[in-house]
Amino acid sequence: MYVVGLTGGIASGKTTISEMFQALGAAIIDTDTISRRLLEPGQKGFAKVVEKFGNGILLDTGEIDRRRLRHLVFNDNKLKIWLESILHPLIFESCRQEIDCVKNSNYVLLVVPLLFESGFTALVDRVLAVDCSRNVQLNRLTNRDKIDIDLAEKMIAQQLSNEERINLADDIINNNGEEAELSARVQHLHQQYSLKGKTEIA
Repeated sequence: MYVVGLTGGIASGKTTISEMFQALGAAIIDTDTISRRLLEPGQKGFAKVVEKFGNGILLDTGEIDRRRLRHLVFNDNKLKIWLESILHPLIFESCRQEIDCVKNSNYVLLVVPLLFESGFTALVDRVLAVDCSRNVQLNRLTNRDKIDIDLAEKMIAQQLSNEERINLADDIINNNGEEAELSARVQHLHQQYSLKGKTEIA
């Protein structure tokens, strides 16, 4: 199966873009979705997090307070490294298994925010990076997650810069808000990836 890794900074628009690819027929595997699943009660990630942080990390519903967890790890790099060391191997294995199960698409779009930082490039054949200006990214992040600018800045600073990510990618897609241009670019790349996937299957 031909696998394209979609990556980009937080709030760069990866979900919007992946949904556009999905509408065209691409199979989508999103590591954020897998990560959320791994932190649900009864899952391995849930048990590890509660063991580390205690019951104070839980909501009244018994679920992990994701907002509090995010605040803690983005304000303490040691905690962030610990959490990634727990979740990344589990996410990697889940991705591998899901890729193997894809049957009805010429290619898979694997959405991984920390594609380069976490070593997930081992799963992909090609990398597509989302580019957008820092101001656009900050505005989207603060509005989407209802957080202050200081936390948003910390979250962005702990990832590769857009420039670094672009230099490592095979393809670039700009997402500064021009919807028609974005749609045309997605359709063009979808055709390329589909053709490459068909060639590999043949």
